[in-house]
This record gives sequence, C-alpha cells and structure tokens, in this order.
Amino acid sequence: MSTVQTTLPPQARTATRVNKKGVSGGKYSWLALVGVGLIIIYCLAPFYWLLVSALRRPSDTFDTAVIPNPISGQNFIDVFDPKNNFGRALLNSIFVAGTVTVLVLLIGTFAAYALARLEFRGKNLALSIIIATSMFPGIAMVIPLFRLFTNIGWINTYQALIIPAMSFSLPLAVWNLTAFFRQMPVELEQAAMVDGCTQGEAFRKIIMPLAAPGVFTTAIIVFVAAWNEYIIALTMTNKASYRTATVAVTFFTGTTGRDIPFGSITAAGVILTVPLVIMVLIFQRRIVAGLTAGGVKS
Repeated sequence: MSTVQTTLPPQARTATRVNKKGVSGGKYSWLALVGVGLIIIYCLAPFYWLLVSALRRPSDTFDTAVIPNPISGQNFIDVFDPKNNFGRALLNSIFVAGTVTVLVLLIGTFAAYALARLEFRGKNLALSIIIATSMFPGIAMVIPLFRLFTNIGWINTYQALIIPAMSFSLPLAVWNLTAFFRQMPVELEQAAMVDGCTQGEAFRKIIMPLAAPGVFTTAIIVFVAAWNEYIIALTMTNKASYRTATVAVTFFTGTTGRDIPFGSITAAGVILTVPLVIMVLIFQRRIVAGLTAGGVKS
C-alpha cells in the first residue's frame, strides 16, 4: 500500500489532502451554519413578534400564542382611521426622507469628490471635523434648534424637518463617498481630458457611472436614517398635518381616548418597517458592493 501511495501523481495526493481536510472541516461548517442561524433568529425574532401582534384581533392583543388564531387585519384597518392621520404622516415621511436623500447626495457627492481629488492645506483636518460633527447626539441639538426655529418662525414647517436631518446624514455621506472616490484611479479623468473632456464632463460621464454603487449605498443609508428620525420631528411639529409617520404613531388613541391601542401601533410599525426591508433585500448586492468598494485600493 505504501508503494501505491508513493507512486500517486502530485494532483492525486493534493486531492487526497483536500478531501481529508473537507471531512475534518465539516464539523466547523456545521457550527458556522448553526451560529449564523442563531444570529438570524435573534435579529428577526422582534420583527416576527411585531408582525404576529399586528395580525391578532384587537380583543386578543395580550395573547401570547406564537401564531395568531384567528388571523385578523383589523389592526391595519384601524391604523388608517382618519383620527390617526397616518396616511398624511406617511406622505410627509416620504417627502422629507426623499428630499433629504436628494439634497445630501447632491451636496455630498461634489464635496466628497473635491476632498478626494484636490490637494489643499488642512484637508485631513476638514475630514476629521466632518466626521466629528456626526458624533453629536441628536438630543443635544434639540433645544438650540427649537429656539432657533421658534425665533425665525420655522416650527411646523418642512424645512425644520429637512435641514436637521441633512446635518446628521451629510457628514457620513461625505466620509463614505470620499473613501469611495479615493480608490478610483485618477488616470480615468486624465484619459478623458486627453480625449477632449473638461473636468466636469469627465466627472459626469466617467466617474459618476462608475461611482453608482457607492452613491446608491449612501442613498439607502441616508433614506433609512431620515425615515426613522424621531426626536427632531417630534420637537419641531405640534400640528398633525406636519408630523412624520414615526411621530404620528405616538399619538394613536384607543376607543376611549385614554387606552393605548397596542394593535394599531404594532400594525403601524410593520407598515413602516416592511418597505425598508423589501428595499434592502432587493438592492442588497448593490449595497454590499458599495460598502466594500471603498476598502480596496487601486
């Protein structure tokens, strides 16, 4: 047997070693799968319980069954009761989050490209200050912003919701896009300008199409952050017509006006969460590509 083994070609001996490693490594792969499964269950369990609570009948709100029986859509109907003004709040959230995303991308893309390509004194300091501004907790900005917006008459206005949300999202967008633009070779613009393009045309026709994954990822992050914003939206609005959906949920009232409609609140939570989950699942490849592209240096 030893003679036969020693006469095996190198490819066969390599295959034998790989097979042995595969058999011994099977235990570790199963452990990895179990670990991933536990993480998924841990992350999805709260949302599953939110969905289950939303699908119960209002009279079964405090039931502890894992599967609701019978399944009811009454809570979703109650969410859109005119007294809750939830439909208008959803439109407000879409408008505010969409506007914030467009403005942040418009400003952040040009700022990030300038920081990535131009050389000037204090550039690294400027980047440090930009990212440092995103570290301030939102609650620390509520009182100064409330006083400012009260003095200039911006309470119950859309700009009072959009501008603070931009100030929280713009630093992260600039930092993320700067890292993305830095890993793109500068020879691309140089070659385009040799062919007759201006700096602006090279940016528009060459760089922007290649930067689509990073820009798209930044757009998703900014939109989700603006969609979920609560503290500023709660403080700057006291009229139902200007409230966003996350704030409107806190003003839901029950049948008596004093009880808490847990079923309607959980149904509203599902309505607010499901579109974001679907969007992330559909574009997950672009998101991963955008998050990892800036980590590779050309």
